[in-house]
Amino acid sequence: MRTLSGVHRVILRVSGGRLGGVLVGLPTVELTTRGRRSGRPRVSMLTVPVQVGDALVVVASAGGDDRHPAWYLNLVDEPRVQVAVSGGPPRPMVARVATPDERAELWPRVTAALSNYAEYQTRTSRVIPLVLLEPA
Repeated sequence: MRTLSGVHRVILRVSGGRLGGVLVGLPTVELTTRGRRSGRPRVSMLTVPVQVGDALVVVASAGGDDRHPAWYLNLVDEPRVQVAVSGGPPRPMVARVATPDERAELWPRVTAALSNYAEYQTRTSRVIPLVLLEPA
């Protein structure tokens, strides 16, 4: 996954966002978090299945793994992040985990946008978090 993410970032940069800005029909974001242990910038490529006003919703699915993805743990620890949308310039945003009520409302929209997320939820006993990335 790290290799694919790296290739995706290179394609976005080289093409100026013309290639790789949309993946599986969804806009992509390059999310930069601060490593909770190292303090170093960590970059993850994610899709945005839902947008709520100015907030972008991303899914901490890890493909249905029983562990949360590292990027999620990083932003829980430090919610100030940088987000580049579809190869655009990075901008400061603040991440927050959707409340249970927000998740209940958003989850059907997320799975309607990409049914894989519903399958991922069946693979794990953890509730897959939704994260709202909001302008800082």
